[in-house]
Amino acid sequence: MLAKFQYSFLMACCLILTACASTSESTLYNKLGGEQGVNNIVENLIQQIGQDEQIFHYFAEARVSRFRENLIEHFCAISDGPCQYTGDNMADIHTGMNINESDFNHLVDLLINAMDAEGIPHRVQNQLLARLAPLRENIIYL
Repeated sequence: MLAKFQYSFLMACCLILTACASTSESTLYNKLGGEQGVNNIVENLIQQIGQDEQIFHYFAEARVSRFRENLIEHFCAISDGPCQYTGDNMADIHTGMNINESDFNHLVDLLINAMDAEGIPHRVQNQLLARLAPLRENIIYL
């Protein structure tokens, strides 16, 4: 009887530990690699933007350090990380930029490339893109 209780107790402990581990790994933020992963994705994206003739002009006047900080914070917050986005709203940022659909889609492609460079699985990439997609209407044609 004692052995059966010990076995049951051990199994319960394993289940609890497994549940705790999967909870921390189950956030999109953690699936993206946590702080280091998000930082790397943003850095990869910034490098690509800097070398991209099609969309660089939208960022030519931007302060790169502020852009980096805000984008990291935004990706962290939108992926259920330990951050709260404190930057300006998307409409305020993009009004007057006249971003067209083609350039918007091209930036999404660059983001996908940045995530690919970090080895982020496509299903996880799609989760981030799905959370970012509703922002589209506050970015293009403003």
